[in-house]
Amino acid sequence: MTELSRQIRRQIGIIVDRNGEICFVIVGDSKEIVIPDLSRWRRGRGRLRGLRCIHTHLKDEPLSQDDLTDLALLRLDLMASIGVDERGLPSTFSMAYLLPPNPEGELWRVENYKSFYDLDLDFIEFVSALEDELEKSFTAYEVEGRERAILVSVVPKRSNYPVEDALEELKELAETAGLEVIGTVVQRVNELNPKYLMGSGKAKELMMKALQTGADIIVFDQNLTPVQAESLSELTDLKVIDRTQLILDIFAKRAHTREGKLKVELAQLKYTLPRLVGRGVAMSRLMGGIGGRGPGETKLEIDRRRIKERIHRIEEELKEIASSSVQRRSKRKKAGVPVVSIVGYTNVGKSTLLNALTNSDVKVENKLFVTLDTTSRRLRFPEEREIIITDTVGFIRNLPKDLLDAFRSTLEELYDANLLLHVIDVSHPRFKEQMEEVESLLRRIGLGEKPILRVFNKMDLIGEEAARRIAEKYGGVAISAVQKEGLYSLLQRIEEILWGTRTLKEALASS
Repeated sequence: MTELSRQIRRQIGIIVDRNGEICFVIVGDSKEIVIPDLSRWRRGRGRLRGLRCIHTHLKDEPLSQDDLTDLALLRLDLMASIGVDERGLPSTFSMAYLLPPNPEGELWRVENYKSFYDLDLDFIEFVSALEDELEKSFTAYEVEGRERAILVSVVPKRSNYPVEDALEELKELAETAGLEVIGTVVQRVNELNPKYLMGSGKAKELMMKALQTGADIIVFDQNLTPVQAESLSELTDLKVIDRTQLILDIFAKRAHTREGKLKVELAQLKYTLPRLVGRGVAMSRLMGGIGGRGPGETKLEIDRRRIKERIHRIEEELKEIASSSVQRRSKRKKAGVPVVSIVGYTNVGKSTLLNALTNSDVKVENKLFVTLDTTSRRLRFPEEREIIITDTVGFIRNLPKDLLDAFRSTLEELYDANLLLHVIDVSHPRFKEQMEEVESLLRRIGLGEKPILRVFNKMDLIGEEAARRIAEKYGGVAISAVQKEGLYSLLQRIEEILWGTRTLKEALASS
């Protein structure tokens, strides 16, 4: 190799498997070789590729940064370079190999030898011991029972996108889904990369970070195209999902009724269908675990025709369920019982308020999307008056379109409401943005003319006086659903508005 390399003034490399068979011979230029596609040599979690790369360096130089990057990205057994002296004979020798996760955060180790002939290595024994150590480290992560996630946001430089706020919300979503967030990556770009969304160099850095931290999954705040999801998954050899998949996963985990489960399955199938293009039925590396609940891996690997048939059957079944719901709501109208629907951003305390008003025990957690199925309770007022109060799914920024469509029948409950209680977490630093997001969505779905009352919850966290000032500024009422404070004032306002005409337009006018 060294004699030929000296003769043609080009680097020469070989890719060798563990049986000692040469799989590829590569001829590069004077500075580098380009390693071919090695995807047929797939590796498992914590395992190496089973291939080593040995190539010549014409100027006796050590391993380059590109060599080390290839070692990490391709998970090679070994990356080695042999120096070429003036006579074309082997001179120096450098080799690098990956390390298990360590306190120093070192990804690889490089060993340099003054002479190729100084190397004394039983390679098979060496690589077997190395892979055992790598597997042990990843098994330790798996024993913890939670997938480890890196969160990524990629936005144009000209954008006013609130990256920090969005990542904080994505972190809440990830933790709600059961992920352990171990890092974040942010990149502002001139133009979004159609292949990786982020720049290719940054994508390689992301891969390095995933290797260093033992990440299992990468979650993008931005929605990925099918091409981007596939390219990133191929590059990192990890599961790559976006915000929509994460939300779908949470919904799949938390839906309990037949209707709720069908809606989740419908949304997930609609999301998956275009991602089968160009991949046949091979979705297994994208699905399963976080981002793959609901329909399940088997259903997601069926062909497009069967997915379309399943979508049609679900839509027909949901129509039947919706018909039954219409009949129930019609009976309510005939009985003349007013309906009050609680709406608001996710995790603002809607279910806690329902429990406080009706002495119920609807499930409450400090997580996003705990409530997915509509819950209704009766609330009695003096003078033999009563209302039906319903708790609905929480809204969120950029709610996926398919998910909104799938849950339209849930939101249809709102169209029959006589009053909307818009619950706002007054202690949240971005409560105004969340409030505007919800009310913008209400207008988009045709509920802007409904009577609405803003309810500023969690005043116990910022102080009663401060909460009341904010509530007064925005024409609402301040309460603490947990402490059951301010509920009497809230009930008084409900009575007034049920016989008044306060609309969302008027509420906005007082902002």
